[in-house]
Amino acid sequence: MPAVDKLRLEEALQDSPQTRSLLSVFEEDAGTLTDYTNQLLQAMQRVYGAQNEMCLATQQLSKQLLAYEKQNFALGKGDEEMISTLQYFSKVVDELNILHTELAKQLADTMVLPIIQFREKDLTEVSTLKDLFGLASNEHDVSMAKYSRLPKKRENEKLKAEVAKEVASARRKQHLSSLQYYCALNALQYRKRVAMMEPMLGYTRSQINFFRKGAEMFTKKMDSFLSSVSNMVHSVQEELDTEAEAMRVSQQDLLSGNESVYTPDFDVASPIINRNLIQKAGYLNLRNKTGLVTTTWDRLYFFTQGGNLMCQPRGAVAGGLIQDLDNCSVMAVDCEDRRYCFQITTPTGKPGITLQAESKKEYEEWICAINNISRQIYLTDNPEAVAIKLNQTALQAVTPITSFGKKQENPCPSQDVKNVEMQNDRIAPKEHASVPDSTELIAPGTPIQFDIMLPATEFLDQNRGGRRTNPFGESEDGQKENEEDSLLQQMFIVRFLGSMAVKSDHTVEVIYEAMRQVLAARAIHNIFRMTESHLLVTSSDLKLIDPQTQVTRTSFELASVTQFAAHQDNKRLLGFVVCDAESPGENSMSAYVFESNTEGEKICYAISLGKEIIEARKDPEALAQLMSSMPLTNDGKFKLLNDQLEEDTAEHGDGQEESEA
Repeated sequence: MPAVDKLRLEEALQDSPQTRSLLSVFEEDAGTLTDYTNQLLQAMQRVYGAQNEMCLATQQLSKQLLAYEKQNFALGKGDEEMISTLQYFSKVVDELNILHTELAKQLADTMVLPIIQFREKDLTEVSTLKDLFGLASNEHDVSMAKYSRLPKKRENEKLKAEVAKEVASARRKQHLSSLQYYCALNALQYRKRVAMMEPMLGYTRSQINFFRKGAEMFTKKMDSFLSSVSNMVHSVQEELDTEAEAMRVSQQDLLSGNESVYTPDFDVASPIINRNLIQKAGYLNLRNKTGLVTTTWDRLYFFTQGGNLMCQPRGAVAGGLIQDLDNCSVMAVDCEDRRYCFQITTPTGKPGITLQAESKKEYEEWICAINNISRQIYLTDNPEAVAIKLNQTALQAVTPITSFGKKQENPCPSQDVKNVEMQNDRIAPKEHASVPDSTELIAPGTPIQFDIMLPATEFLDQNRGGRRTNPFGESEDGQKENEEDSLLQQMFIVRFLGSMAVKSDHTVEVIYEAMRQVLAARAIHNIFRMTESHLLVTSSDLKLIDPQTQVTRTSFELASVTQFAAHQDNKRLLGFVVCDAESPGENSMSAYVFESNTEGEKICYAISLGKEIIEARKDPEALAQLMSSMPLTNDGKFKLLNDQLEEDTAEHGDGQEESEA
């Protein structure tokens, strides 16, 4: 068949198969047009919706730009310039938002509305006429079938006329509906061209109008503003590039380090330790007791601030005080099979916190730093220099030298002599105008003993279940011991620091010098463990008793104690000199240094009282006078300065053999 672009109206009455076939082609075209129109409308509605969303988005953007001024940034450098620039941009966005709103309205009127009208008017009309044409065609077929079934032999004129009338009516209705349907289909071929072009024409004109008004808005003033902002962004970008390059180089330098940065205890054999620290910071494990025998360890960040040890959990804004380090002591401890543990002891002698470092270097530096802080070096004008001088003095204290003259080999002899003189001036009593040379008191190179060994006889008695010393003056069978010794029996909790041979006992300066050398040797050699004992002072001797087994570690005849004194600055330090007769005419003198939980003056007072009792024993009248002049306890013993000693004894009754502070 030749191509036909419209339906012929004159063929509507005949309703031939050819016409029906051509009609189906037009109907298929109308159906395809309907589907396409629906899809096109969805696309145009999406464009319109996006433009509406653009209006809302630009409006929200303008408000958000203005809200920058109200933000409380933690780092607000350069905010003034940012605020003014963003405020200007907010005005620009508001003006653009007006154009976007106008564009959205134009798209709705010139693009979406025409396509909707085409679908609702033309396509809906064609669809309605198709349904009417189908109904009329079916009605015509029914009437024709009824007319065809009229009988031939028994004709009924009346029935025949009614059926013929019905056929004519159905045919007329079909003809009318087909004519209308054909006209609508023919018109649709023209309307679809208009329906496709008109919306796109409106869309294009709206966009062109939008861009034209936008171009008119950006005057030379706006161009200069955008140029200045662009230059600012470019300068910031250059700074960023420079900083990024510097960070990249720094990152490479940091990553090029050796394994000691990552491996804990990398230099455990010979770590480089700074002993002059007056402040320290880093992560440590803190021991917490969760029950009678159970503990937990928490990894926290610790740092020193003045004379305080601060603790700060990860993520916390600031740290809190955990320990006052003034006049405290610190030493290594063995704790739950963990390495590098140390304990801080308060000035009253009570154990404080227990900490664990991750390496030997950190462990020793923390102990040295806490020791330096406990001396209140941080209060001086130049704490670093004072710490260096004290450590130099400590090195000199354990360096065997025969005279100050040998120090001339040192590159800075005058400074070394000055350090020693400053240390001696600090320790020496104020009432003495001249201080004896250290070589006159203690022989150079004298070895120092840092622990008291248990005597062999006592060790055998302990293992055989033999007799033990009772610090309260009673024997195992409940009988009182020597009546004279029971006049004075006072027990103190002490920790042995060290002992060494001395050359003289004519002045207490020998005790101060022994204290200095023992403490310096402990600091130099990292000896922080101290043996805790009970010091029992009686009217005849001094006994060091094991706090757990009550076995006497060693004893000294009170008559052999020739000098005793407490440190002038650290009141818990005390020492005494014991003179032993090695052979007729020869005496061996040794100085013993202790740290007490109470003031050393109280122990010195007890020793002095014991010596008075020894002298008073020679004359019964003098002994009676002494007993009448001194206060006595209820059980007839001499009462000392106060009851603080008994409280300390009750607190630490069963102390551990190894004191861990």
